[in-house]
Amino acid sequence: MRGNSLVELVLIVGVALALALGIQAFLVKPYRIPSESMEPTLDVGQRVLVSRFNYKFSDPDRGDIVVFHPPEGASSNECGASHPENQVCPRPIPREDSVNFIKRIVALPGDTVSVRNGYAVVNGKEQHPDYIRPCSPGTCDFPRPIKVPPDHFFMMGDNRGASDDSRFWGPVPEDWIIGQAFFTYWPVGRVGIL
Repeated sequence: MRGNSLVELVLIVGVALALALGIQAFLVKPYRIPSESMEPTLDVGQRVLVSRFNYKFSDPDRGDIVVFHPPEGASSNECGASHPENQVCPRPIPREDSVNFIKRIVALPGDTVSVRNGYAVVNGKEQHPDYIRPCSPGTCDFPRPIKVPPDHFFMMGDNRGASDDSRFWGPVPEDWIIGQAFFTYWPVGRVGIL
């Protein structure tokens, strides 16, 4: 009788573990915010849930907060193409890194994008959403536009002066996007939908 209880407990724990791993691998994965690049929207240490299946049914959209693999060399701001100093990086290094970044999509495939004082200028219109923490005037200017390549997305952190993003290492291929952040669950005072 006691042996059956032990087998049952092991089986329950095994099934629960398999379900948890399956959910993280295919449906929803938790992430911890590692830097101040998404402030004030997301603080360092805040935790979010990321849907790994949203983009199976719809395309990523401008304004989405996404977790993705940046290009190899992103930590040292390496660009995959030579370009003028007054232009954002037009093309990433063609190899993805194994680390995860979280940023906001500001421009879609085929959009033209430049940056003025940290604000994205998309298709000629300067974007001024209220969640942006802009750069100091004159410090984040890349006025010469690029066209975002097909199947690529231009990512920027909300805290523009403290974010290493597509301005420096280029647009991100859609295949490198892990999923969309949709809910924050920690700390308790910040629980809510993104």
